[in-house]
Amino acid sequence: MSMMPTARGPRRGATRRRQPRRGPGLPGGAGFDRWLDRLVDIAVIVALLVGGMALLLTLVTR
Repeated sequence: MSMMPTARGPRRGATRRRQPRRGPGLPGGAGFDRWLDRLVDIAVIVALLVGGMALLLTLVTR
């Protein structure tokens, strides 16, 4: 089995698929998912800032 594409048949394998659009009117809680994603992003940024400040204070006070 060759890894090179041939002209004999259609290509097989992984194909890029279009991402579904997330809008405010989508059913299934898509709006809630977007707010939850934003909340997680904010929590991660705050955790990184607090951790960085703690590391900085630890290194400075030694």
